[in-house]
Amino acid sequence: MEPRRITIFDTTLRDGEQSPGIALQPDEKAEIALQLERLGVDVIEAGFPASSPGDFEGVREVARTVEQPTVAALARTRKEDVDAAVEAVAGAKRSRVHVFIATSALHMERKLGLEPEEVVEQVGWSVAYAAGRADEVQFSAEDATRSDPAFLARVCRTAVDAGATTINLPDTVGYSLPAEHAEFLRQVRARCPELDGVTVSVHCHDDLGLAVANTLAGVEAGATQVECTVNGIGERAGNAALEEIVMALRVRRETFAAETGVVVGEIGRASALVSRLTGYSVQRCKAIVGANAFAHEAGIHQDGVLKDVSTYQIMDPEELGLTMTLPLGKHSGRHAFARACAEAGIELDRDELNGAFARFKELADARPAVTLHDVFEREVAVP
Repeated sequence: MEPRRITIFDTTLRDGEQSPGIALQPDEKAEIALQLERLGVDVIEAGFPASSPGDFEGVREVARTVEQPTVAALARTRKEDVDAAVEAVAGAKRSRVHVFIATSALHMERKLGLEPEEVVEQVGWSVAYAAGRADEVQFSAEDATRSDPAFLARVCRTAVDAGATTINLPDTVGYSLPAEHAEFLRQVRARCPELDGVTVSVHCHDDLGLAVANTLAGVEAGATQVECTVNGIGERAGNAALEEIVMALRVRRETFAAETGVVVGEIGRASALVSRLTGYSVQRCKAIVGANAFAHEAGIHQDGVLKDVSTYQIMDPEELGLTMTLPLGKHSGRHAFARACAEAGIELDRDELNGAFARFKELADARPAVTLHDVFEREVAVP
């Protein structure tokens, strides 16, 4: 069976930029967008043009810069928002207007002050207004996972009938559990057969640390677009991390029978660029791109990977533009220590190695980091 093709909708420049303290300039958005193009993402959501003049210019700069990805712009169900989005992406080779409104009872009552009928009316009007003014129209039902499934199905039907080509059902506040999320999507699709004729998308937040798990559950339930950010940046605890989704689908391809168009060799460069321009450092133990993701300190693990890397590693870091490391620490073993010495050009016989390793262990128990210079400074000139 041919694997399903999953569309990667990258929202680093929109939802990712909504992280506190991030304010990318138009040229910085364009620089990241070019790297996302090299990465092979399908859609770049470049921003929310109506939110500020600077964001409008940022979206327009991205639209002018990239050649292959579709460029999307966010809009509320307001004429001025849709107009701004249409104008901002007008220069894109392929454009998308992304219209959204909340559909949960909580949001409709407390945030919007609208009756359900008014929400349905706004969905139909705004999607129809955007249709034909961009190459594609996407509709998102904000807080979908806390919405009534029957009402949500009606909203989706209205959006499809008005011209939406993609329907996104986001877990806006990261409330879902994976099995629950998959069942939610199945229920909505069963109630709204019109979804079979459009792209169904998932957009998950990480408030409970489940954004990637919920996204993968969405793929299992039939979603063919996933919304994500490089390094998982975004509102509050962040979004589903692009690199984690892509590599989960790749490593477990037999389970998901799905693939993406991402060029995995560009993942490391994309992560580093986003971290540098946003000022958001990557957590050391972050999956895939964290400094420790391919670092093995424990002696048993180091011994294993020196014999066969697949004993403790399920991905090839070099394929991702990254490297495996065997850092020396209090848990390191003799084999890794001997290898580090050999790589540094330090030749030792058996007794010298035993003595040096004993000194290394003594130092490693007393301080957080030990170098070969610390071990050999009185006896060997380490290059």
